[in-house]
Amino acid sequence: MHQPIRVLFLCDGNADRSQMAEGLLRHLEPERYAVYSAGIEAKPLAAMAVAVMQELGIDISQQHSTCLNDLEDIQFDYVVTLCEQVKSSCLAFPRDVHNEHWPCSDPGNVQGSDADRLAAFRQTRDEIHTRLRAWLSEAKN
Repeated sequence: MHQPIRVLFLCDGNADRSQMAEGLLRHLEPERYAVYSAGIEAKPLAAMAVAVMQELGIDISQQHSTCLNDLEDIQFDYVVTLCEQVKSSCLAFPRDVHNEHWPCSDPGNVQGSDADRLAAFRQTRDEIHTRLRAWLSEAKN
């Protein structure tokens, strides 16, 4: 069997976007990919990220926030940045093979009612899910 393809999803705090991306890819392709997520700084996993992933039957409640520095010994095949702050702070990972930028809005920054905030988390989850499915489709061709 081949070595799994190592993918790292990065955002500023590793609280929601990168956590959802990690859970989605792990769910979609558990055998083919070794999936990680991290942030420039580690913030607590967002409860609403856990909730909207559970709506898809994906449990990310046991995932934990990781600081990018904690993963410096791993060479990744793909590094995917999900926010501008990380893209500008980590312009390139020369030791890693492919760097991609998939900008998506930070649902953690949305103000308003719980319903408004949940809608933002769902929208971000769906953006990432759509992008991942397209990326996986391209990778298989």
